Amino acid sequence: RFCGRQDLHGSEFLAGIPGSMGGALAMNAGAFGSETWQIVESVETLDRQGNLHQRTADDFDISYRHVGGIEDEWFVSATIKLEHGISEESRSRVRAWLDKRNQSQPIGTANAGSVFKNPPHDYAARLIESCGLKGYCHGNACVSDKHANFILNKGGASSADIEYLIGYVRERVAEDTGVSLEPEVRIIGEAAA
Repeated sequence: RFCGRQDLHGSEFLAGIPGSMGGALAMNAGAFGSETWQIVESVETLDRQGNLHQRTADDFDISYRHVGGIEDEWFVSATIKLEHGISEESRSRVRAWLDKRNQSQPIGTANAGSVFKNPPHDYAARLIESCGLKGYCHGNACVSDKHANFILNKGGASSADIEYLIGYVRERVAEDTGVSLEPEVRIIGEAAA
């Protein structure tokens, strides 16, 4: 929205993606056919010793929902390159995409966005739904009834509940369809007990 008010466009696809710019950089977040690293000019990273590094996209292995190549450095800032455009067009695009998200995704609920990457030529949500898992719960962690690739925290779900449900969904989809879903979310720290 800020970019639209400044007559800049190219980042509209980020509207409504849950998380921070650091997370978007780390996983190449995207929507509606666009991805974060398409607009990144450079990034600044911090290593374990507290040293700052200037990096470009060429320093990383970037693909669909993946950014690799440099270990033990974290994103601190990014310089993005946007195009000048007509702000009303940009604002209209943001409104349209947010409306589309609101109609198809559980916006306004406690969730971490899409849980699994879409496999080639298919959709994770379609596969999960085909296994009858919409609405399936473990504790207060539930597969969304609105969009099967979202796991909701209905209130008080533990990290163990959510991790169990992710594993259960992966297992069922693999058994029922032969497709191995790859998580899009990153679990940081030790596995929940």
